[in-house]
Amino acid sequence: MPSSTRLTFHSMGFSRWLNRTVGFFVFFILDIVDFLLCFTYRTLDFFFESEWKPCYCCPPPEAKQAAAGGNRSRKMIVSERSGEYSKVVSLTRTKIHLDEISDTLYSRPSLLAKLVKCFKKNAVACSDERSPSTKKKTSLTINSTVVEKLQRTPRWSDCHCTFCTSWLSSSSSSLFVNVQQPKDNKAQENVVFIHGFLSSSTFWTETLFPNFSDSAKSNYRFLAVDLLGYGKSPKPNDSLYTLKEHLEMIERSVISQFRLKTFHVVAHSLGCILALALAAKHPGAIKSITLLAPPYYSVPKGVQATQYVMRRMAPKEVWPPMAFAASVASWYEHLSRTVSLVLCKNHHLLEFLTKLLTRNRMRTYLIEGFLCHTHNASWHTLHNIIFGSGSKIESYLDHVRDNVNCDVTVFHGGRDDLIPVECSYGVKRKVPRARIHIVPDKDHITIVVGRQKEFASELELIWSRSTST
Repeated sequence: MPSSTRLTFHSMGFSRWLNRTVGFFVFFILDIVDFLLCFTYRTLDFFFESEWKPCYCCPPPEAKQAAAGGNRSRKMIVSERSGEYSKVVSLTRTKIHLDEISDTLYSRPSLLAKLVKCFKKNAVACSDERSPSTKKKTSLTINSTVVEKLQRTPRWSDCHCTFCTSWLSSSSSSLFVNVQQPKDNKAQENVVFIHGFLSSSTFWTETLFPNFSDSAKSNYRFLAVDLLGYGKSPKPNDSLYTLKEHLEMIERSVISQFRLKTFHVVAHSLGCILALALAAKHPGAIKSITLLAPPYYSVPKGVQATQYVMRRMAPKEVWPPMAFAASVASWYEHLSRTVSLVLCKNHHLLEFLTKLLTRNRMRTYLIEGFLCHTHNASWHTLHNIIFGSGSKIESYLDHVRDNVNCDVTVFHGGRDDLIPVECSYGVKRKVPRARIHIVPDKDHITIVVGRQKEFASELELIWSRSTST
């Protein structure tokens, strides 16, 4: 092996070791900070809202004790312990929704948690030596501390501006849909655009919509939706933002409301999961599927799917910056709430400063999409959709391969630090007819932003090809 190659391998190995070593200490400190913030937010919630608010720090056994004196009119969650993790079901009145809630909401082991667990285990062992051994009979726990009672008013830590609360003044509980259609309202085909995590419909309306050709604008109706919890759409505090809730809202607000019999779908990142689920549920209605940076991770057999996906997307590393940001957002409930409190509640100030300093309108609308949401929406969507779909997306892809007769195209940025290119190649392995386009020197955002005119032309070609076949 040449000396230069050996030097490169040694350099890569040292960088990986340094990244993990620094990450070990950084994330241990963050474990402590998040632990302290838990008590801080409980106090602040009680001060501002006169009620102790729930979080996911309590394990199921503690939640059972809390539920004993709780409000029985609340929604409840039943958590069945199975080894290290919990199998969770949601009880909503008389309905039971299995596997709608990701176990990553509860099971996010940290070094601090392991130390506390070890200390408790030693304490229990000491007490067992002094008292007769008894079998634990608790296999089911009722957790009413996880889901808040029905609440539409914004929480104190959420933004109260007219933009973020506009959905409260509407009698409709539908999603906000930005529609662009021919002037004569006689569109021949429909295209549904689904944005990604921490984004909004402006990701499409400010980039692609102005760049479609006159021919496309006269033949297609474009529908860009704000997902539940984002943009101008409802942001209910009682929602768990499960896949079922997101799909039902899209069906009611887009498919039913606009009476779509057939449509093309274009989706980015998180939206790819919803697009595949939509295609699996409405196979005869889909004319083409275009996925951008789909978060599909092929889970090895015998591995907990949700935990595997979380560790792949949020590896607890300090470099690259995107991996660090994803790790903080995924592992730390209270730290991510702090980030939301600082940024989202002050998004108007940040937009003003951005306009003042850069005079760049593109960055301003991206900031609007990135910050106009609530922590409750982003936290649950991240865990229940992206991580929670780890065991479901395989079946969606199988269904698309076998039952959805349409064109499947996948685009991915060659320099995407958030979702690796291997995810798109994984889609190709599951759906062999899928066309893969790796765009060099583009990342998770610039796969569209900055090349919107070119991408608009590529989409028109996909749609025309699907129409002619």
